[in-house]
Amino acid sequence: MRLIKIVMLWLVLAGLTPAPLRAQTDAPGAAASAAGAESAEAGLPTKAPTVFNIGPFPVTNSMLVTWIVAAGVILFARRATRRMKEVPEGAQNFWEFLVESLHSFLEEIVGAELIKKSFWFFATIFIFIFFTNWFGLLPGVGTIGWGHPAANGFEVTRPWLRGGNADLNMTFAMASIFMLVWFVWALQSNGIAGFALHIFGPKGDSQGALKYFMILIFFLVGFIEVISIAFRPISLSFRLFGNIFAGENLLDAMSRAVQHPAWAKAVASVVLPIPFYLLELLVGFVQAIVFMLLTAVFTAVICAHDDDQPAKAHD
Repeated sequence: MRLIKIVMLWLVLAGLTPAPLRAQTDAPGAAASAAGAESAEAGLPTKAPTVFNIGPFPVTNSMLVTWIVAAGVILFARRATRRMKEVPEGAQNFWEFLVESLHSFLEEIVGAELIKKSFWFFATIFIFIFFTNWFGLLPGVGTIGWGHPAANGFEVTRPWLRGGNADLNMTFAMASIFMLVWFVWALQSNGIAGFALHIFGPKGDSQGALKYFMILIFFLVGFIEVISIAFRPISLSFRLFGNIFAGENLLDAMSRAVQHPAWAKAVASVVLPIPFYLLELLVGFVQAIVFMLLTAVFTAVICAHDDDQPAKAHD
C-alpha cells in the first residue's frame, strides 16, 4: 500500500508542478500551425506535449507513461505477493530478490534503525525510476503519434508516449517529495533544537579561544549548508532528467544519422542505435541507483547517530 501511495503522490505532484516547469498545452488548431516549427527542432523537445485532456487537466505523453509504469509495477507486485509460498518461485522469487537486495544495500548506508522507517521510500524510488527509464526505451515510445507528411516520410511531431523521466516535471516532483519526507525524518530523529544544532553547531572538540572562533565559523558555514539543502531538489531533478533526456536525444540522432538513400537510412536507423541502446539500458539502471543512493546518503547524514549518542527526544 505504501508503494501505491507514494507513486500516486508523485504522479499528482508531477501534474500540479508550477508554470515554469509545466508542459504547455497545444490547442488543436495551434498544433497544425506549429508543425513546421516543431519539425525544425532537432531531437526530443524539452516540453512534453499534451495528448488529451481530462476536463481542464492536461495529460502529457510523459504523464501517460508514468501512469502505465505505475499501474504495471503495482499489478506485478500484487500478483507476485498474492499467493506467497515458503519456497518462492517465479514472480515471487524475483520480487523477493529485488526487495531483499535493496534492503541489504540500504541498511549498510542508513543503518538498522533508520531503514525500518525509510526503506519503503527508497525502494519505491529505485523501482519506479528503473522501470520508467527502461519503459522509455521500448519500441514505439516517442515514434508513434500525431504528425504530418515530410520530405523523408511521415514525421511524428506529437508522440503518444515519452520517457517519464525525460520530463523535468516528474523528476522535480520526486525530488520535492523526498525533501518533504527528509525534513520530517530529520525532525523526528533530532528534534527542532537538534536539527538546528546539526546545521549551525560546531563540529569537533576545541578548547579556549579557538572554541569560540570555531562556533562562529560553523555558524557561518551553516548558512551555506542551508543553501545546499535548498538546492538539493534542483540538483536531484536535473541530474536524472539531464541523463535520460540526453540519452533519448542521442538515440534519436543515431536513428537520423543517415538520410539517403532510402535503403541505407532504413538499415542505419536500426543498426546505428544498437550500441547506444545497450548503453542507455545501463544508464537507466545506474541513474535509478544514483538517485536512490543520494537520497539515502542525504538522509543518513542528517538522521544517523553514533552508537554511544542516542537520538534526542522530540521537541
